[in-house]
Amino acid sequence: MADDDQGVVFPAGPDGRRSTAALGRAVVADALRPVDPTGALAAEHETNWRAGYLTHFRRLVEAGLPTAGAAQMIAGAGLASLHARMRVAGADGETGLDALTTAPVGRSLRTAEVRGTAEPERELTLPFHGNRLRGDALMRRLDRWVDGGVVEPSCAEAVRTVAANPGWLSLPGSTVVVLGAGAEMGPLTALLRWGARVAGVDLPRAPLWERILETARGSAGTLLFPVAEPGAGADAHRAGADLVTEVPAIADWAAGVPGRPVLGNYVYADGAMNVRVSTAVDALTVRLAQARPDVALAFLATPTDVFAVPAEAVAQSVRAYAGRSRTAKLVGRPLRTVSGGRLLRRAYVPGADPGIADSLVAQQGPNYALAKRLQRWRATVARASGSTVSMNVAPPTRTRSVVKNRALAAAYAGAHRFGVEVFEPATANVLMAALLVHDLHTGGGPVHDHPWRDEAFEAAHGGLWRSPYAPRSALGLAALLGYGAARA
Repeated sequence: MADDDQGVVFPAGPDGRRSTAALGRAVVADALRPVDPTGALAAEHETNWRAGYLTHFRRLVEAGLPTAGAAQMIAGAGLASLHARMRVAGADGETGLDALTTAPVGRSLRTAEVRGTAEPERELTLPFHGNRLRGDALMRRLDRWVDGGVVEPSCAEAVRTVAANPGWLSLPGSTVVVLGAGAEMGPLTALLRWGARVAGVDLPRAPLWERILETARGSAGTLLFPVAEPGAGADAHRAGADLVTEVPAIADWAAGVPGRPVLGNYVYADGAMNVRVSTAVDALTVRLAQARPDVALAFLATPTDVFAVPAEAVAQSVRAYAGRSRTAKLVGRPLRTVSGGRLLRRAYVPGADPGIADSLVAQQGPNYALAKRLQRWRATVARASGSTVSMNVAPPTRTRSVVKNRALAAAYAGAHRFGVEVFEPATANVLMAALLVHDLHTGGGPVHDHPWRDEAFEAAHGGLWRSPYAPRSALGLAALLGYGAARA
């Protein structure tokens, strides 16, 4: 059996092929079926999933708007479908995904530790354009972001609260289990700098772990990480574990961390592997919650998805559309005409409450959309059960995974012309880590009457929700305008 066929895998069809499109179509249809049978049928009959998935992922949000119960049913049905359909392949054949909740560990993981030697930071500072913003400068930047529609006011207020309570930064009494310890958008570096205790999990790749261990040694925090051999110590060549193939071992290892565990999902992979690893993390979440009912969950939501947004965001977008320059109006009319209304469309119907911010990017594909949506579903289900959840929309960011895609890199380079601010990784990383700290000290934030309000709270969407134009209607022009800058 090839390595790619081990661990969490897509189900095989009658022809033996593991079709990602068939899985995505079926899961979306199953999620819609309890509240929107017509939408479920449309998803089932979508003949070109790669191009047609956008409509159905938007419908998953719209169908849940009438009541909180509807949104929760969609989330629960989507997760149930994923768990019923995905498989676990091993030397002895295949089992269902839920077998991972009770399966024995394949190998025992032990804990190695690195204690940093630096002094913890005593105040919140934010890297920004080569400087570190603190105090009044940080407050002014937050105000500018709010005024410019770059972040929601609740996001800025949460950061202000953390800045006013620097003792929160070290997260006393908690251990943040960072799945995807080497992820560019993960909080590992910031948390260690603040003196927190972090349990890092990532693939067993020595160069990756050498970088992580070097970061830990120069930090003020404590890094725990899994190793296979007893007494291995802080050896990059023995560190790490594979989430796709070792769910039971990693879950049981994480269950043993000291303090309150916080399970942070920061994993990413290209293509179909993104669904596999995200599904594995969800199975791990279920197993860990059985062993540690006190576990809190943490996620980063992608800004390039569909969200319901508050009336205030709609109103700012409508004002921006009405107040666009004379040149923008003159150029926009013929572009909309020749494109059949696809280019430079207004983002919302005036007065919509909530509005629908559809920022899905076709180039990212249905596997990316499904991997990120299942995290939102888990957050919704966990909140409904009373768990502490931190899930915040992160800003568009120039991460390696984005800039290696030429079309996205060009679109990000030209996005500022359409009211969207793209963040540098250092800024986005610390900003989102600060929001995590806020949520863990406030029980996940206020209780809202609908899951869409939970998702909109503290969002740092970079302006995508308050831009005058529907994001996809400006994406091609942004890419055209930013092509030269992206190549530089």
